[in-house]
Amino acid sequence: MTVLKYLQAYPAQLQDQVRQLIAEGRLGDYLNQRYSGRHDVQSDKALYSYALDLKQEYLRNAPAIDKVLFDNRLDLTHRALGLHTTVSRVQGGKLKAKKEIRIASLFKEAAPDFLKMIVVHELAHFKESDHNKAFYKLCEHMLPGYHQVEFDLRVYLTWRDMQ
Repeated sequence: MTVLKYLQAYPAQLQDQVRQLIAEGRLGDYLNQRYSGRHDVQSDKALYSYALDLKQEYLRNAPAIDKVLFDNRLDLTHRALGLHTTVSRVQGGKLKAKKEIRIASLFKEAAPDFLKMIVVHELAHFKESDHNKAFYKLCEHMLPGYHQVEFDLRVYLTWRDMQ
C-alpha cells in the first residue's frame, strides 16, 4: 500500500481514491484537468503585489505586510509550504514589528489556484494565528472552495514526489 504522506489526515476512502488514480496512472491527468496552466507571478516583487492585492480586498484592517518572497529552502528546512513571521526590533525607545510571508519556490511552477491558496492561508494567519474554525472560515471567505483546493494541492505534492 502506497503511503500518502501529504494526505494522512484525510479519511481512508479519499486516500484509496488517490491510490486508485496512482495505480491507473491517471493522477497527473486528474490534476491537469482541474488545474491547468501556470500563473504569471514569477518574481518576489510580483508576489508582493499579488499578496497585497488580496490583503487589500479581504483584510484591510490587518497589519501591513512588509515583505513577501519566494524561498527556495522553505519546503526542505521548515517542512512548510509557506511561512508568516513577525520580526520585532527595538529602534530607540520604540518596538517595531515587521510582517513577512515566505512562499516555497515550488509554487512558481504551480497552478494559479495553488499559489492563491498558499497566499490566502498565510494572510489568514495575520488575523487568526491558530488553525481553528475561524481561521478556515476566513480562508473560505477569501477563496471559495478553499478546502478542495487544499486537498488537491496535497494530491499535487504527492504527484510531484512521484516524478
